[in-house]
Amino acid sequence: MPLDDEARRILRLNDKGSYTVPTAGLYPYQWNWDSAFAALGFASFDVGRAWVELETLFSGQWANGMVPHILFHRDDPGYFPGPGIWGTEGVAGKGEGRVASSGISQPPVAASLAWRIYGCDPALGLPRLRALFPRLMAFHRWFVAARAESGAVATTHPWETGRDNSPDWDAPLAANDPVGVAPYTRRDTGHVNARMRPTKEDYDRYIWLVQFGRARGWDDAAIAVESPFRMADPTLTFILLRACRDLGAAADVLGEDRAEIDGWIAHLEAGAETLWNPETGAYDSRNLRTGALSGSVSNASFLCWWAGLTDPRPIPTLRRILGAAPFAVPSFDPEHPKFDTLRYWRGPVWAVMNTMIGLGMEEQGLGPQAARIKADTARLISENGFAEYFDPVNGTPAGGGTFTWTAAVWLAWASPSAGEG
Repeated sequence: MPLDDEARRILRLNDKGSYTVPTAGLYPYQWNWDSAFAALGFASFDVGRAWVELETLFSGQWANGMVPHILFHRDDPGYFPGPGIWGTEGVAGKGEGRVASSGISQPPVAASLAWRIYGCDPALGLPRLRALFPRLMAFHRWFVAARAESGAVATTHPWETGRDNSPDWDAPLAANDPVGVAPYTRRDTGHVNARMRPTKEDYDRYIWLVQFGRARGWDDAAIAVESPFRMADPTLTFILLRACRDLGAAADVLGEDRAEIDGWIAHLEAGAETLWNPETGAYDSRNLRTGALSGSVSNASFLCWWAGLTDPRPIPTLRRILGAAPFAVPSFDPEHPKFDTLRYWRGPVWAVMNTMIGLGMEEQGLGPQAARIKADTARLISENGFAEYFDPVNGTPAGGGTFTWTAAVWLAWASPSAGEG
């Protein structure tokens, strides 16, 4: 069908040979979870290329197991903050000769998507999965050790969660005065309307946290103790929990011992419960410095079913959210005063999040709700193109265009022909 052809064209358009950029201009490098979803899209028509995408992503893995959120394969002055701002060269624990990178990670979807790609062609995938398995184990081991001290997975920077300017982070960011931030020039608002992007006040605090991490040599232990920003995040917690379950399935196929993985699963399941907010009837983020929950209902709240939790408690809140927005799932509660239909993670619908939410709901027996989310996603894309995100009220496309992961999840999930290959 024509939209399938267009989605494949976008993946090829953004393909740099061994890795894919999210979209030209706005995001000119390899982003961690964008790249993993790109691999899933490639798997619908070129499984070999899908494995190359993941292998290139893990070529930037640090010696401590962390996979950075950005790999700077080629310098591009049109992007800020670039490698010179992060200052990760020669950092203790980082292997020599690796590609320049940022100093934080991103939601670890790689194991889950590698497991799905393996299923597309097990004969081709078995040796590739076997070769990648130790790297995936090291990545998960790093996350559990460096971020999951409370059981739930913590973030040290809003960018690490993928939900950069979510209202979840407003209170802890506002409590931090970004004194001493070096002068900078944003590049994102040169590519996209500033109305759709984080504010300058947000950005000052993002850059302050980058400078904070750099000043400590990106040492996880020092940052854990000293940073004013440490938030237990449902996105990271639920995605890592699901990734551990899928990594366990891969271990079974490969004949590997899964005892360590099962320990991680138990630890994360216990931690996830600490994110339940009875006042909102949803999973929420928690400030590990103060113990306070954010009071947010976001699309991340509904990743609980993707994580494999059999939990009916969020269903009433889910129904309310689905009834409040013409297009599901808004990234923030449409009935909250901070809801914003166009500003990045403060309201817009993201097809990539819908994919995980919808698949998780279907697995946990929430078929009608899953069908609604899939239908909304397909309609948004078919009527408005492969945008980065969409207005949940009228479907207006927003952010970057010809977006890799929107095209990828169309091919893998939202298209009527998905799964027919």
